[in-house]
Amino acid sequence: MRGPKQRVIFYIDGFNLYYGSLRGQPYRWLDIEALCGQYIKSDHELVAVKYFTAKVEDRPDKPGQREQQREYLRALRTLPKVEIIYGHFLTRTATRLLEHLPKKRRKGDIGLRSVWIQEEKGSDVNLASHLLADGFRARYDLAVVISNDSDLKTPVEIVRKEFKAGVGIINPHSVRSYALSPHKLPRKSFYQRLQPRRIRKAQLPLELHDQEGVIRCPEGWCSLK
Repeated sequence: MRGPKQRVIFYIDGFNLYYGSLRGQPYRWLDIEALCGQYIKSDHELVAVKYFTAKVEDRPDKPGQREQQREYLRALRTLPKVEIIYGHFLTRTATRLLEHLPKKRRKGDIGLRSVWIQEEKGSDVNLASHLLADGFRARYDLAVVISNDSDLKTPVEIVRKEFKAGVGIINPHSVRSYALSPHKLPRKSFYQRLQPRRIRKAQLPLELHDQEGVIRCPEGWCSLK
């Protein structure tokens, strides 16, 4: 007789995934549940996919990004095993030094400028909190983190050492984070680079439906091939 299946929960750092593998690509209409399903073996059970993000606002250089993200989050909410956990953006002003001074500038201008800085806050803390809370409640046998954020080193180590559960790291960036995936990994843990072919294979339909109506893939987010 076969034993019980190994329960797996995925924890996805949304912005880390976006900037590591999706930005500028025609595969941003990503079905994250289908992506995670590609890693589920016959003796595994996909329990949940937790997606950590924050709602963006339009910027002069990126008009329409708020609506694009809104459509994508609507699409994700149609996936039965996906849960979206929100952080927030902190917008502040700061003084920064220009890398190259303009040729024409006022006398005494040393290149300091006041700029807006927008920082995403909360996703790494939220991901770490859910990873630890789910581990404490023994909700998974294997946790899989899609991120290369070294700030997650401590919670990942706690899960591996204290909860005796495996933690897999799927890195959406080209540079390996040895804080999360040292050369010698504990039993049941693994490290993989997120391969583009897996992203291309896990795309949402061009149109979906929810209670609000039709959800359409934003222009440039989908490959029509």
